[in-house]
Amino acid sequence: MKDPPTELNPRLLLQAYAAGIFPMAASADSDDICWFDPQHRGIILLDRFRMSRSLAKRVRRADYQVAVNRDFAGVVAACADRPETWINAEISDFYRQMHAIGHAHSQEIYAKGCLIGGVYGVTLGGAFFGESMFSRTRDGSKIALAYLVHRLVAGGFTLFDTQFGTPHLASLGGVEVSRAKYRRMLTDALQQQAGFAAVDTPGADDLVRFYRGQRQEHERIRFKAGTHLSLIGKPQSQVLTAPAACSAEPRRRSADVQGH
Repeated sequence: MKDPPTELNPRLLLQAYAAGIFPMAASADSDDICWFDPQHRGIILLDRFRMSRSLAKRVRRADYQVAVNRDFAGVVAACADRPETWINAEISDFYRQMHAIGHAHSQEIYAKGCLIGGVYGVTLGGAFFGESMFSRTRDGSKIALAYLVHRLVAGGFTLFDTQFGTPHLASLGGVEVSRAKYRRMLTDALQQQAGFAAVDTPGADDLVRFYRGQRQEHERIRFKAGTHLSLIGKPQSQVLTAPAACSAEPRRRSADVQGH
């Protein structure tokens, strides 16, 4: 935990995120704001989001509506509406200010006109710093995350920071990386240009196909990598007679992390 700056404002918040630290209040009723720089940082690798069969089935039902930035303040309020929260009135106000200047966004899920799930976060360069999410119905936050990750990929983002790892995020492909690795990823992401709001929202079937395509690509890469490794140590004559597709170098993955 870092010592808090003397004055909090949107400009300072952006500088803090660029340095790899983020604020949290001690509680909803507390006036104290602390700054965190975890030794292990939670992230979702944008090409590793895990859409389970049950989530894909839920997405295909399409009994919901998807929106972006329609009710940012409502998403923040819903995230804070729980028995224990780090979102106090001051934090809420500062993120609304960030939203007003185009550096904070919300991914929202509605059903029959009511907000049932959502996630909000801060954008800077090619980095999205996820702040909080909520669900008022089964899978509401998971559906929001699925559409959010697609939006980040399509918009050119390279880093999805979740701050901490949780079992819920791990079930969706979330992992933890060291502070040093995170800062390298952050430095690279800050040099990128990305757009959040201008991306078209896919239909439910298109979203499921998007993640199916990602999974098939990963399986193809793992197969090629495994085949290549199986040739190591074999006599040279055996290697030379292997099919060309099997002896090719495996493609480098976007990141090498160990999850929990």
